[in-house]
Amino acid sequence: MEKHESVLSLESASGGDSLKEDILHHIQFTLGSDPARPDQYSCFMGLAYAVRDRLIGQWIRTERALDDSLAKRVYYLSMEFLPGRFLKNYLTSLSMEQEVRRTLQDMGFELDEVEEEEWDAGLGNGGLGRLASCFMDSMACRKLPGYGYGIRYDYGIFHQVLENGYQRERCDNWLRHGNPWEIQRRQRLLPIRFYGRSESYVDRGGRLRFRWVDGDVVMAMACDILVPGHGGGYVTNMRLWAAQSSLEFNLEHFNQGDYIGAVEAKVRSENLSKVLYPSDEIESGKELRLKQQYFFVAATLQDILRRHKQDSGSLANLPDFVAIQLNDTHPSIAIPELMRLLMDEEDLGWEEAWSICVRTFAYTNHTVLPEALETWPVDMIRRTLPRHLEILYEINHRFLEGLRTDYPDEPDLPASLSLIQEGSVPRLRMAHLAVVGSHSVNGVAQLHTRILKEGLFRDFERIFPGRIRNVTNGITPRRWLLQANPALSALITSVIGPGWVCDLDQLEKLSPCADDTAFRRAWMAVKLENKKRLARYILRKNGLGVNPGTLFDVHIKRLHEYKRQLLNLLHVVTLYNRIRQNPGSDVVPRTVMFAGKAAPAYHQAKRIIKLIHSVAQRVNADPDVGGRLRVVFLPNYCVSQAEKIAPAADLSEQISTAGMEASGTGNMKMALNGALTIGTLDGANVEIMEAVGRENIFIFGMTAEEVAARRAGGYDPRACCRSDPELQSALDLIGSGFFSAEEPGLFHPVMSSLLDQGDYFMVLADYRAYILAQEEVSRAYQNEDEWARRSILNTVRMGRFSSDRAIMEYANEIWQVQPLAW
Repeated sequence: MEKHESVLSLESASGGDSLKEDILHHIQFTLGSDPARPDQYSCFMGLAYAVRDRLIGQWIRTERALDDSLAKRVYYLSMEFLPGRFLKNYLTSLSMEQEVRRTLQDMGFELDEVEEEEWDAGLGNGGLGRLASCFMDSMACRKLPGYGYGIRYDYGIFHQVLENGYQRERCDNWLRHGNPWEIQRRQRLLPIRFYGRSESYVDRGGRLRFRWVDGDVVMAMACDILVPGHGGGYVTNMRLWAAQSSLEFNLEHFNQGDYIGAVEAKVRSENLSKVLYPSDEIESGKELRLKQQYFFVAATLQDILRRHKQDSGSLANLPDFVAIQLNDTHPSIAIPELMRLLMDEEDLGWEEAWSICVRTFAYTNHTVLPEALETWPVDMIRRTLPRHLEILYEINHRFLEGLRTDYPDEPDLPASLSLIQEGSVPRLRMAHLAVVGSHSVNGVAQLHTRILKEGLFRDFERIFPGRIRNVTNGITPRRWLLQANPALSALITSVIGPGWVCDLDQLEKLSPCADDTAFRRAWMAVKLENKKRLARYILRKNGLGVNPGTLFDVHIKRLHEYKRQLLNLLHVVTLYNRIRQNPGSDVVPRTVMFAGKAAPAYHQAKRIIKLIHSVAQRVNADPDVGGRLRVVFLPNYCVSQAEKIAPAADLSEQISTAGMEASGTGNMKMALNGALTIGTLDGANVEIMEAVGRENIFIFGMTAEEVAARRAGGYDPRACCRSDPELQSALDLIGSGFFSAEEPGLFHPVMSSLLDQGDYFMVLADYRAYILAQEEVSRAYQNEDEWARRSILNTVRMGRFSSDRAIMEYANEIWQVQPLAW
């Protein structure tokens, strides 16, 4: 008998003969509600459990197949995942959407309304987490034996509200109604130690050994969320760790009347997984961040080694069966942790343990900004992770000794590459640790990788030739076209069939349609319907009516000065000035949309949000504008909101200061949905331009090299104003208090950053080039037929930006893993 034959057939795991019966079953027996009178919430929950039942059966079959194949597995470690809502994604993957629509209608509900019961999962902040989720989708779609590992935060990135234009952060309690998708593994909790001390001893063989003793212990509970491949069958999972106290309740304190003290240890322990990115403005917040990072990698490595020893029995071959990808520096504390486990727990020597580590880990870098590279105070690590600091010092010592031996004529090289940044407060450089402790380091766009090799990591490139490589980011077409834009997907499929969903290069088959007048009309009709849908959403969320017939000019991304929302706003003020000076002028009507969150402690970014809101209030209320210009800031930007905006965008704003954006993926999402891009030669914009053609994108501004040269040459932002009356006029209008009559000096700090503090992000330097590019946009938009042709070509040439292509590059070039034969 085969070892799995005695197990209950998984085909019956759905619990009923029909979807409706399954939904009603869960409403009654899982929720304890009356199935004869379900409300919308209970309908959503019942449906969610019914869908999860189907996924669980497929997931178990997948795990059995992986166990039988003894395949090498990939573990993708990320502090963030940003999956968005699960329901529609699962239905799309399982090809169940039409069945569910019919079933819900039979029950008196509509799927689009039921879907609104689900909150976006609060597990990430922005592009880093969204990329991780796209990669998980592609791993499942390509049947790669891979898993995601992270933290199951109780409270995610904050819920953004605007109060008189000011960003206010509210608690993102995404779990308030429970999470029907997760499977909690309470039967196996893993101990995670903090503090304490490192103790040396001599073992029976006479060898000096070390062990980590005393301190506090927190328990890690695994919570699995399933990730299906498109078409069903292959299902993998994210494993997210939740902190549980090892000391639930102090009865002695309780009986003495100290009710807070009775649960204090439990609350303190479980804080580890409470909030995504606690504030690091205070020391305790910084330490909590460090503890979060160690908590999740320590639990993950215990899980990985348990599975590997169960399958293989030997750790010597770990790199042959395990690949660990570090998504940015946050998980890089995993390197000394694996060394600790191999040496202190598994009795391996240093050389063997280090060889295993380097061959197992790979690191993805996501920033070119030196100030954004993560560092930790050495004293904090000494206090929190004492054994790890010893290992880190030894890693550094051996690395630096090697440098002194190999490069005796470069005495400054060890200090520049050291894992420890010396100074009044010595700090551990996590990026240096990740580079030294990994066999592969990759950037996420060709320009980004070139900057790493020639700038940030140029000495590492020299001493580790071939270690740094490029894997350009990508997005999943299942969510960002098939799910987010069903009408456009149907139009595409009607011409070339459905193969593009899992092979985005097939969109090239649509190229001849760009010259077909009837197809162009159909294409623009879909775009108009998407714009109408977004207009209804804006009316509901903001109470502002916008005209779907206007050019939808979209700037949606995290608020940061280098992303230059301020440059976009200066264009808005310039257009407004032109209308005020000549009310009868012929202006191409625009609706300019902003969305994005500013970090709670990033005060300048929050001022820019307030400025956008103040400009919007004045422009939208001015009768002379006459609907030719509308400005909208959509609060609480998230995945489900992006799914509504991207299909409706006409123009995609990708205008970061050249050399500062690692890649960007918003540019890919909107271009895939037929938006034309206005952007600098930064991040993946360069490759998008190469793909879609220079004539089908609006490129402006300085290159990364020109930005560096202008800074080095003594850039004077006021000279830009003296030579450009329109720029001076726009700045004067803002600085005069025109948009803030109640507080005329409100935006002086914003103006000062441009005029008095050097305009580091080159907003004024690129202003005129940006205005000229926007004028080119207006001229092009007036020719709807030609705009449609360019829009189609943007979509059909986006095949290379699929996350499927990216994940297979990781699999083939870095991880050395193969898809499971299925």
